[in-house]
Amino acid sequence: MGGKAEKGTPKYIANKIKAKGLQKLRWYCQMCQKQCRDENGFKCHTMSESHQRQLLLFADNASKYIDEFSKEFADGYVELLRRQFGTKRVNANKVYQDYISNRDHLHMNATQWETLTEFVKWLGREGKCVVDETEKGWFVAYIDRDPAAVAAMEAKAKKEKMDKDDQERMLEFIQKQVERGRKEGDDGTPSYTEFKRESSQERISLSLTLKRKADDKKLELLTSALKSKSKEESSSKKVKEEPSSKKTKEDKDRSKKNALDEIMEMEQRAKEKNQRKDYWLTEGILVKIVTKSLGDKYYKRKGVVEKVIEKYGAQVKLVDEGTRIKLDQNHLETVIPSPGRSVLFVNGPHRGAKGILKEIDTDNFCCLVEITSGSQSGRVVKDVQYEDISKMAA
Repeated sequence: MGGKAEKGTPKYIANKIKAKGLQKLRWYCQMCQKQCRDENGFKCHTMSESHQRQLLLFADNASKYIDEFSKEFADGYVELLRRQFGTKRVNANKVYQDYISNRDHLHMNATQWETLTEFVKWLGREGKCVVDETEKGWFVAYIDRDPAAVAAMEAKAKKEKMDKDDQERMLEFIQKQVERGRKEGDDGTPSYTEFKRESSQERISLSLTLKRKADDKKLELLTSALKSKSKEESSSKKVKEEPSSKKTKEDKDRSKKNALDEIMEMEQRAKEKNQRKDYWLTEGILVKIVTKSLGDKYYKRKGVVEKVIEKYGAQVKLVDEGTRIKLDQNHLETVIPSPGRSVLFVNGPHRGAKGILKEIDTDNFCCLVEITSGSQSGRVVKDVQYEDISKMAA
């Protein structure tokens, strides 16, 4: 009995059951998109005229087909990872098994990757996923690059950093107050001193006889002498007490003045923080590309901001070759030149002012800048953050 089995026969039902499930990968032809059930069927297919025509098309431009198949496979794998697992960390082989469970999937033997390990490493290099290798195999986690999700994560991180900075400044202020109190000796513990009698007057006993006037005269002279002596002692005691009381008053005034300076400094910092913006791109500055989404060709390349697009985007002209690229500010960072070069304030209370970079504090990630334009020309600003200034284009 040749040809196809008749409908309803056991052979027809068996063939349908076999065709329903997944077949072996080595009997699948990607160019013809045909799955064979056994080695004999695959051999017959390779000898067919339609297959030979597809091979001729493939031979004309092999790299084009491989690139298209590779892109389709990578897009399908990443889309399944994003839709089914989100940003959770999951075994790469589990995602692959779910991907190939679809009968119409694109097979890996038609792509540029020979193994799943090579494909996972490629995902990590391209920045599409976070990959790591463990004893149980390779694990992947999808990186959500949706602008809304990225903006939400950055806003959350910025808020946490601001709250942390406020808390640290408050703790630092309290610690300074405690240390100042300890230095002044007011640490709350009682101090015991030797008891001394403040009055140094001596008890004088007089025997008076009122028999004659001469004795009365002597008594008057002795009494006046004692009064003058007590006045001198009290005046000398006041003179001794005056310097100590004056010194104590000066210490109190100094501590009050220091506390007032601390409060004014904290208010100034809060005022500067309110003046900060969530956008910083400015025309005429030099920036650096920090994203790998454009490929290694543009990564870490420098360019000049020619035009700002809706505050958060910019048209950047590369310094070396003159290529123009539109980028978001999240994919760029400021460029800090060497001391003595011109910079522009791109954020903070001095936004828009020009200056000269004087010093760079690499330990605290800040700079010392002298303003050279505007009403504050000549003023030296300390502790300027790296992201608040950028080198000006020549």
